[in-house]
Amino acid sequence: MTGAELAALLEHHGFEFFTGVPCSLIEELIAALTRRPRAPYVAAAREDAAVGLAAGAWLGGRRPAVLMQNSGLGTSANALASLSVMYGLPALLLVTWRGFDDGDAPEHILTGAITPRLLDLYGISYQVLRREGADEALAWARREMDTREQPVAILVPPGVLEQRLRAGTEPAARRDSRADLVSVPVPPSGPAVREDELRPSMSRRDAIAVALKQLGPEPVIHANGYVCRESCAVADRPQNFYMLGSMGLASAIGLGLALVQPDHATIVFDGDGNLLMNLGILATVGSLRPARFVHVVFDNEVYGSTGNQPSSSREVRLDRIARAAGYVATAVATSDALAAAVRDALAGPGPRFVLAKVTPEEAATPRIPHAPRQIRDRFRASLGAT
Repeated sequence: MTGAELAALLEHHGFEFFTGVPCSLIEELIAALTRRPRAPYVAAAREDAAVGLAAGAWLGGRRPAVLMQNSGLGTSANALASLSVMYGLPALLLVTWRGFDDGDAPEHILTGAITPRLLDLYGISYQVLRREGADEALAWARREMDTREQPVAILVPPGVLEQRLRAGTEPAARRDSRADLVSVPVPPSGPAVREDELRPSMSRRDAIAVALKQLGPEPVIHANGYVCRESCAVADRPQNFYMLGSMGLASAIGLGLALVQPDHATIVFDGDGNLLMNLGILATVGSLRPARFVHVVFDNEVYGSTGNQPSSSREVRLDRIARAAGYVATAVATSDALAAAVRDALAGPGPRFVLAKVTPEEAATPRIPHAPRQIRDRFRASLGAT
């Protein structure tokens, strides 16, 4: 079977959003998906980020597929367990089976041997793709994920899909694509801002309250920990998606939603520790340039829920990294400046990044009172995606 044939079958069975991390066993499939105008492939920096992107796409009303090598099942362990499975977020995991029958490079042998057991441990149903029967396998995957509201997997052993014959030259698709590339100037950062010029004067809870007041019905994806707990305490709303686990993936979920619902703004409330755990998302956002994507990072320079251990943002300005990645970025440290920055971000073309420096002050805040599927269902209903 060719990659183009499998791409056509995926679209035939209603899969509308594709993301993942490449593997040579499916390079022709990825090339075919990239050429499809209706649902082009979105390259993720990591497999767990791809799982987050797929979650956002499903919340926005699309049926997603995540492409990865089986080594990515390990990278995605937390995302699958505390996001996809816990919330009940359907996705097709199209997983290449490196190390199948011990016939691979040494680094793939152990992963190949335990791949089916990994899926069993996650509680994820799976089938093995054969040369004949791909249509039936995809029909099963769609039926299973839609009925059970859970991710499912199809394992792709070596030899099922045709592979490009390498002759030591650069692939034609990559060589030809260079003609389409344009230089995108990065907005100038202006004079260096000394760290002592961003002295925070507001707590994170107060900053969240200020940011929420600037919003209308826009959906907000919240990072796990105190960001979502304080936001829920300030103003619980159906448009809030609260992360209960999967640290670092709020931005990926928000990006997936923004890509499938581009006509309204998508907001991400993030923390410095969360963003540092998934820093590659900045490059993904910058490469895709979603026009109505607003990324607000509440930076207290510590890991607050685990004892205030210092984070790297104490020494590295996250807004400067975002600006280098292609965001329009700003940094603020007062309530008035934050309110103006959020309003400006909502009004202008994106992607926008607002770094809000806040104090490490903590207040007693209850946990989220809603069950994961309740959070999912009311959020999806607020988007009109049910």
